[in-house]
Amino acid sequence: MSLSATFTEAFNFFKNHFKQLAVITVPFILIMNAIQMWIGGQIRAVSQDNPEFSSMTLVAVMAMMLVFSWLFSSLTLFLEVRSQGHEPNARQIWFNGLHFIPAMLLAAVFSGLAIAGPFFILMAALKELGALIGLAIALFIGTRLTYVNFMVVSERLTPMKAIKSSWKLSGPIILPTLGIVVLYMPLSLIGGALAQITSQAGMPVQLIGDTVVTFFGLFINIALFRLYMLNRGNLSEGED
Repeated sequence: MSLSATFTEAFNFFKNHFKQLAVITVPFILIMNAIQMWIGGQIRAVSQDNPEFSSMTLVAVMAMMLVFSWLFSSLTLFLEVRSQGHEPNARQIWFNGLHFIPAMLLAAVFSGLAIAGPFFILMAALKELGALIGLAIALFIGTRLTYVNFMVVSERLTPMKAIKSSWKLSGPIILPTLGIVVLYMPLSLIGGALAQITSQAGMPVQLIGDTVVTFFGLFINIALFRLYMLNRGNLSEGED
């Protein structure tokens, strides 16, 4: 299937299940963005001469990671059960999504280290050139690990096995995967521009604006899930 066909199917799914997606994900997105805005305010208030973060800031970071994991475990679970023809309600999705939070957190930590590690090592060793090379490597590794969340939720794999399986799955489809992942770049630019505009209107308006951008960004995850579903058979073939 071509990349354009994948986008078309993802758009149709997003449009046809817009209300269900909103009910399931928007509460998490609101909480996550509110915490993120609070953390941003705390960071801006820190003295540059004596930077110290309170325990509440660390608690907020942990809470945001928990909400983030719950959001994407719930989203992935909804995509999975709908692809099987079931009609789950939001509470069922939320409850079952809870079970995947520990594995999602560990997978996020391991993936983050794998992606960011080479960047910081090369930047420390080679300065600007190292940063450029590190960014390219980070993009490559990040693209290969794009499907880790799907492996944790849909394949019921442990974090390390999920990373290994994502790497295996993404090899033959790295270009279409990259074609979907790069959509985060214009989305980030739009989100940044909108945040600058809405910040002048106060926190509630900015929170709503950030939530809208994040919600529509879920389209990217839906497109990736569709690409994953089309190629998940390659995982079992590789094990034969």
